[in-house]
Amino acid sequence: MRRLPLTLAGLAILVTATACSAGSDSADHSAHEGHETSATSIATSQATSSSASGTPSASQGGHEHGQEHMHAMDGGPAPEGIAAAEKPTYPVGTQVTLTADHMEGMKGAPATVVGAYKTVAYAVNYTPTDGGPEVTNHKWVVQEELQGAGSERLADGTEVTIEADHMPGMKGATGTVASSTTQTVYMVDYKADGMTMTNHKWVVEKEMKPRG
Repeated sequence: MRRLPLTLAGLAILVTATACSAGSDSADHSAHEGHETSATSIATSQATSSSASGTPSASQGGHEHGQEHMHAMDGGPAPEGIAAAEKPTYPVGTQVTLTADHMEGMKGAPATVVGAYKTVAYAVNYTPTDGGPEVTNHKWVVQEELQGAGSERLADGTEVTIEADHMPGMKGATGTVASSTTQTVYMVDYKADGMTMTNHKWVVEKEMKPRG
C-alpha cells in the first residue's frame, strides 16, 4: 500500500516534465516562425517604401551586370573645384539629344545642357556601401568626385574612394578605375519615361548630338 503513492507521484512528475518539454518546443517553433514572418514583413515594407518614394529605378547601361539602381531625379550641384569648360561644343542652354544608354529611357532623350566642364571622367568598378552587389563600369565619376585624386589623370586599375553620391551606396565606396576620358563632361536636364531628371551627372561629349 505504501508503494502506490510513490508510483503515482513519479508518474505525475513524468507527465509534467513531458508537458514542459513539448511546450518549450512549441514556443521555440512559434518564435522562429514569428521571426521569419517579421523579416518577410520588413523586406516587403522596404520594397514598398522604395517603390513609393518617387525616385526612379534606372537600369545602368554602363554596368556590365545590368543592375537596377535608384537614381536621384535631381543630381544636385556640380562638385566644388570643378572647372567650367572655356569653349564647349555644347554651351549651357544648348538643346541636345542624348546617345548615351546609361539608364533606361536615356538613349534618344531630349536634353538641355546645364553645365560643361573640363575634367577627367572615369568609368569605375566599385562595391556599394549598402551591401549591394558589385557595380561594374559605372559611367561616370569625375576627378573631383574621387577622394584625394589630385589633378593628374589616374591610370586604369587605380584604387579609388568615391565621394560622389549619384546613387545609394556610392558615397564612400571603394573601387578601381576601369577606364577614363578627357572629353568635355556635361551636366544635363532631360526627360525620359515621363520623368524629368535635373542636373544629371554625367554625360561626355560623344554621348550627345545636336537636337534636330
